[in-house]
Amino acid sequence: MHKIADIACNFTSDRFDNDLDEVIERAIANKITKFGLICSRLSDLDKLLEIYNRYSKDIFFTIGIHPHHANEINKEYLEKLKEAINKNNPHAIGETGLDFFRNLSTYEEQIFAFEEQIKIAIKTNKPLFLHQRDSHDDFIKILRKYSSDINKAVVHCFTGTQKQLDDYLELNCYIGVTGWICDETRNTELRKTIKNIPLTKLMIETDCPYLIPKNLPNKPKNNRNEPYNLNHIVAEISMLMDIGEDILRKETFKNTKKFFLNKI
Repeated sequence: MHKIADIACNFTSDRFDNDLDEVIERAIANKITKFGLICSRLSDLDKLLEIYNRYSKDIFFTIGIHPHHANEINKEYLEKLKEAINKNNPHAIGETGLDFFRNLSTYEEQIFAFEEQIKIAIKTNKPLFLHQRDSHDDFIKILRKYSSDINKAVVHCFTGTQKQLDDYLELNCYIGVTGWICDETRNTELRKTIKNIPLTKLMIETDCPYLIPKNLPNKPKNNRNEPYNLNHIVAEISMLMDIGEDILRKETFKNTKKFFLNKI
């Protein structure tokens, strides 16, 4: 069984405060050997870097501002963000994008934060780790505006339509798929179109502690998702794409190393 990588782990969540060592050890023992440590705001950064420094051989990390926290960005905050990126040299910029489902930041705040982080990624020649929810039209419009200068980008936690997938692939984006794929009732569209994601553009993720697979046997009482469950997600994707599980594992791992670590 080939090793795999979980590109989205929110290990700074307090839900991992008491047993992160065990969580990571359990994953590694079950062939999940690389983890994407995701940043959503600058106040997470000290904790994120402490985790990264403990597990640097197993982890790659991002620095960025999630659209929920776009309202925190002003001129001073933006300078601090740029300084943090220059100082700590993350593997990607993000999580950034647009989220019009909850609108915890205004439309204008989100657009500004998204464009500024794209500019940072272009200037530093770093990949973008992207979030999009209920905002595809504005999101793709902005990506197209900068597409000729963007190094590379992954649309994480993709749950969209065939048309949205086509838009992203047209811009050469990578696609991240989570345990959301395991929900037969609410996710019929993606379960049909997943076959149309090229293997060369696919990456896999848990987005833990969120999005625990709906059909996971023996769910924990706290309903916390963790990287160990990526094996279950891979099995589901393999079945839906009608390809061998080890081929899927090998290709997604290769894509992840290439994207985040510049390794082939």
